[in-house]
Amino acid sequence: MPPHLPTDFRVPENARLALAARGKGVQIYGCAAKKDAPGAFEWKLTAPDAELFDDHGMKVGKHFAGPTWESTDGSRVVGSVVHKHDAPDPEAIPWLMLVSEKSSGSGTGVFGVITQITRLDTKGGKAPAEGCDAAHVGAEVRVPYEASYYFYTFPSGDPWK
Repeated sequence: MPPHLPTDFRVPENARLALAARGKGVQIYGCAAKKDAPGAFEWKLTAPDAELFDDHGMKVGKHFAGPTWESTDGSRVVGSVVHKHDAPDPEAIPWLMLVSEKSSGSGTGVFGVITQITRLDTKGGKAPAEGCDAAHVGAEVRVPYEASYYFYTFPSGDPWK
């Protein structure tokens, strides 16, 4: 883990890193009317669509709507954001800390036991600043991004209780 992490991104001492992966893909945005702002429009995140690679460049999984991560072994985990910080790069999507949703882990593989996920070292992926207006409602854009993902398990119990 990088030494420059925000304090609320630190993992508990009993955490074990189960997998570190680099995600490469796109963030998908749809143009829609802003909630509670008649006549205003914005790009809203629809879903990520990325492949996950280990340090040797081998594909180890994929990342998609939910947010969900699925390993090549068939196991899955769905996360909920608990902390969010702007990336050091103003053109990059934020860094996130997520916890697995109750009973979201499925399968007997690596993601079946994940409790915490962090997304760091992001590059790209931000919604366009322009191009979403009444004439483009329903349009979709796919913005390239990369991020480092760290998946943790807690063998001695749930650290969030």
